Amino acid sequence: MSRLDWGGVDSDLGQGEAVVKKGLWSMRSLLLIGIGRWGANHLRVLRQLPVDLYVAETDPARMAQARKVGLSEANLSSDYRAFLERVDAVVICTPAPLHFPLAKECLEAGKDVFVEKPLTVTSRESRLLTELAAGRGRQLQVGHIFRFDPAARWLRSAIGDGQFGRIQMLRGSFCGFKRPRNDSGVALADAIHFVDLLNYLLESTPVAVRAVYQDFLGRGREDAVLISLEYEIGGLGAWGLVEANYFLPGKSRELVVTGSQMSAVCDFNAAQYKIKTYQNQHSRNGAEYVAQEGAIRQIECPPEEPLLAELRAFLGAPQTRDTPRADGWAGYHAIRILEAAAESARTGSTVKLA
Repeated sequence: MSRLDWGGVDSDLGQGEAVVKKGLWSMRSLLLIGIGRWGANHLRVLRQLPVDLYVAETDPARMAQARKVGLSEANLSSDYRAFLERVDAVVICTPAPLHFPLAKECLEAGKDVFVEKPLTVTSRESRLLTELAAGRGRQLQVGHIFRFDPAARWLRSAIGDGQFGRIQMLRGSFCGFKRPRNDSGVALADAIHFVDLLNYLLESTPVAVRAVYQDFLGRGREDAVLISLEYEIGGLGAWGLVEANYFLPGKSRELVVTGSQMSAVCDFNAAQYKIKTYQNQHSRNGAEYVAQEGAIRQIECPPEEPLLAELRAFLGAPQTRDTPRADGWAGYHAIRILEAAAESARTGSTVKLA
């Protein structure tokens, strides 16, 4: 049996998520810094939650979105410092290079802080923020959104329960034809999602990284990557492979988990029936191996918007003091792995991680 029981609406919710979902919490004041492409989604979701919301945005055209959803002029400013003393918590959705200085200032001001991924652009900065938050007794949560997808929770539970047997390989594809980001390459923009997700599912970090990067558009930033991750799980090796690019037609958000007793394909684009499991196994027949195809099962995950779930968790955590599911150390490890991947792509060698 999986540790998850989909019979309850709050299955596998952290205490912070459950507190907000059930309304067992007091109103919090929150500052959202930046309402660009992804910050606009935060604005939409936060308007659904019982928060006293303030918005800081330097672009007048984007600020019009905040007025459109009903925020008063008294809650809007181009200068985030105008509201910093009024709020309990801050959500940072700015370009990645601004994450570190903004988060540092907010933590030093005594605020709980949510930072969209990546936490920072260097692992050194991520470590500094994580240690600062711990020293100040503040919550620091990173926007590793796939950790909050019900399908990811099911996969992690099934792996932990041994339903897959020995984990052999995980392969993630985060690809699709779209506009490249200007503040980072595709590794930091997209591949980081599945790099972190593999860490979450395996409850571990890789011991070695090898990667190939390409800059097809000639921007001076990688726009296609293949990242190979070597894990050690229970003394045995497991292989992770993450692909990300801006060129593949359509929109691929697929993860494949392969084990000795079961495999699964998870399509994160699907609304509800995201996971299909296969009881496929290799068995020995004398000197040869036989491929035995087994039962196929469709897993129904309760529909839930991951962004809503992670913001609920952030808002409710101060009452429970839960360690965030995507805490600062999760952000640090994701950046550390991508730094190793960049080194591997540059040198053509495998990079070992402590």
